[in-house]
Amino acid sequence: MTLAEAAVYVRRTPKAMYNLRDRRSGPPSFRLAGRVYYRRTALDAWLAEGEANDSRSNLELDPTRQPHEPRRPQPR
Repeated sequence: MTLAEAAVYVRRTPKAMYNLRDRRSGPPSFRLAGRVYYRRTALDAWLAEGEANDSRSNLELDPTRQPHEPRRPQPR
């Protein structure tokens, strides 16, 4: 899909997609005949990776569910 279609698909602006692409932190893309394209599977994988790295959807990363560290003795 084109950059504009991909932006709609992931609910970002085309400018945000360009910025993500420039920083190499967005979904994988490629150029064909001077235009930027994205594969739907790559967009879905990128969204799934973002979901897996989010502490609200991944309970293993939720800091409120981690065991408390024991208190260190105070120096006197």
